[in-house]
Amino acid sequence: MEMPDLYEELGVEPSATVEVITSAFRRQVRELRPDTRVDALTAERFGRLRSAYETLRDPLRRAAYDQTYERAYRSPVESPRAPAPPRPPRRFVVVLGTTAPEPPLRAGPVRWEPHR
Repeated sequence: MEMPDLYEELGVEPSATVEVITSAFRRQVRELRPDTRVDALTAERFGRLRSAYETLRDPLRRAAYDQTYERAYRSPVESPRAPAPPRPPRRFVVVLGTTAPEPPLRAGPVRWEPHR
């Protein structure tokens, strides 16, 4: 089974930013109109589109996909030209632990009235 090209599915370049990917996804969803066009082809196309978007918008999933994408679609036999310069590694910071404590909740003056 051949691996799908998620960048081609969304119609963006592999160097696209998250904003460009989101914009392309929204544009194609508007064209598909999955809320009004209910048929098997639209549902399948929307599923592939959503899967591609969910993979490419998440930095960790995208990095994992890019590694397999490079191997699958960029074979050395394919290009007789000089190889493209290597892309710089993507670096992501993952912060684990507790967040800063929130300030205590403050309420204004309260006026009590007897229950009638």
